[in-house]
Amino acid sequence: MEICMQDALPAEIPADQLAALLCARLCHDLVSPVSALGAALSVFDDPDSTDMHDDAMELVRESSRQAQAKLEFCRLAFGAGGSAPGILDSRELQRLTEAMFSAVKPQIVWKVEATGLEKQAARLLLNMCLLGVDAAPRGGTVTIEAAAAAGGARLRVISDGPRARLEEGTAKALEAIAPENGYDGRSIQPYYTGLIARTNGGRVSAQAGENRVEFIALVKPPEGMIG
Repeated sequence: MEICMQDALPAEIPADQLAALLCARLCHDLVSPVSALGAALSVFDDPDSTDMHDDAMELVRESSRQAQAKLEFCRLAFGAGGSAPGILDSRELQRLTEAMFSAVKPQIVWKVEATGLEKQAARLLLNMCLLGVDAAPRGGTVTIEAAAAAGGARLRVISDGPRARLEEGTAKALEAIAPENGYDGRSIQPYYTGLIARTNGGRVSAQAGENRVEFIALVKPPEGMIG
């Protein structure tokens, strides 16, 4: 079953609102590792907790790694790291993706054929990865594919797993159809994913089946894509 809202015209939100909501999303993603860092450091300030220093140091290392992985991934997915023209090596995209999702339940399966992606296509693919992981909350696999197609690129992210699902709000946000109560820090991400595709001559469609969700995008960057 494909869920799409092509009959409705996209209603793009103002740039200042988009920026504010994306910042809310980024802050939400960083709260967990940063809070864990604070908790670990507080152990070193407690003279009665010397027996917990080894565990606290391990928490510092892991939380620092998670924070760095999230920042590197989000810098390209949301920030200026993906705005300048050029081609990004697929191996770097794989590294960013696997580091970002190293602690999530679904397993990341990287099947990108293209050796490099134009930066806007790369940004779109990373945002589709976020959608794919969110669609498989109980685990399973998230398979990531990208290949050159008709002068542009064909991107696909497939979520397979128990109770993998496509939320109606996600499908609508991809097509710039706002939730009843407006966008928030969670729903802004699928909206932004669709926006990237639309501004690059494409769109993102979502298909849902039993324990399976597919996100597919066809994009045609201004200067093409190298695969």
